[in-house]
Amino acid sequence: MTLSDRTGAELSADERVYYQRQMVLPEWGEDGQRRLKAARVLVVGAGGLGAPVLQYLGAAGVGRIGIADGDFVEVSNLHRQVIHTMEDLDSPKTTSAAARLRRSNPHVEVVEHMLPVSAANADDLVARYDIVADCTDNFATRDVLHAACFAHGRTLVSGAAQMTEGTVTTFAAFRGGDHPCFRCLYPAPLPPDVTPTCSQVGVAGPVLTVIGGLQAMEVVKEILGVGEGLSGRIVLYDGLSAGFSEIPLARRPQCPCCGTAPAADGRTLAHPPVTGG
Repeated sequence: MTLSDRTGAELSADERVYYQRQMVLPEWGEDGQRRLKAARVLVVGAGGLGAPVLQYLGAAGVGRIGIADGDFVEVSNLHRQVIHTMEDLDSPKTTSAAARLRRSNPHVEVVEHMLPVSAANADDLVARYDIVADCTDNFATRDVLHAACFAHGRTLVSGAAQMTEGTVTTFAAFRGGDHPCFRCLYPAPLPPDVTPTCSQVGVAGPVLTVIGGLQAMEVVKEILGVGEGLSGRIVLYDGLSAGFSEIPLARRPQCPCCGTAPAADGRTLAHPPVTGG
């Protein structure tokens, strides 16, 4: 049974009122809302990207949302990590974000994982959820998270942003065929000078909202089983020109992760952003 085939429990009267404006969408409906209620989504990173992803998935009615992050709220976060406030300073980001989601939508379950995702815990975390949203800010964590998703057959929706640009794509190489993986894009770890942090080069908060919103929509599409997913495509957003573009991502026959499947036509980005705010 695929994720989009699983239908959750009946909706309560209060839920029907809460979700009525999205259930009228022909691609959505009550069946789609029940699928969302049955879904379990892990959001890794409760920062600049995680903030809009968490808020929109919570408001959409994803039944169980896991939040994994080992950091604490700092004042320098607040211009872009809009799920947190001045009252949350020095609190774990998982605690602050979870409280916001619970206040916004009492119909969803929120699970806090106050820890940095690593090779030691990624497998256990990912196995508990149906789909993962990667909102992290460094190559090493992204690589470990993708490896766990690939091993457990979990779709990974990945966003990244820095300065005034961002990217979104989906990795689902476990499906076979021409679906590429993270290592098809990055066969080897990138050197630190290629992946500067937001504290070094800066990031515009609204760009993170755009990218995070796109990520949330891709997660919803995967759960509902509608539309065209982003596996094999990378969407790029340029905030200064207000422009979107797209680059196909091919599966590499010699990929160290997904192996010997024939590669699709297409090209890869040289160095798309890998930080997340």
